[in-house]
Amino acid sequence: MQQQLINYISVELINEELDEELDIHDDLLGGGIIDSLGMMKLIGFIESEFKIQVPPEDLIIENFMTIMHITDYLKTKVIPSA
Repeated sequence: MQQQLINYISVELINEELDEELDIHDDLLGGGIIDSLGMMKLIGFIESEFKIQVPPEDLIIENFMTIMHITDYLKTKVIPSA
């Protein structure tokens, strides 16, 4: 799950090369890694990739600040495959 997010952000959303590899604790918005449009694209990817709907009340910075926060959020929404 984390690697899928890292790959998507690195390939699809980051316009410049990062000096270091993207870390699961990096602040995505506050650190300037992605902008608000990138965040909306990321949420679209999450909904498509993990087959969930992110309701408006869940669109808070605490759920999407870092890859770790996103992973924790997804663990509450994604039903594991049997």
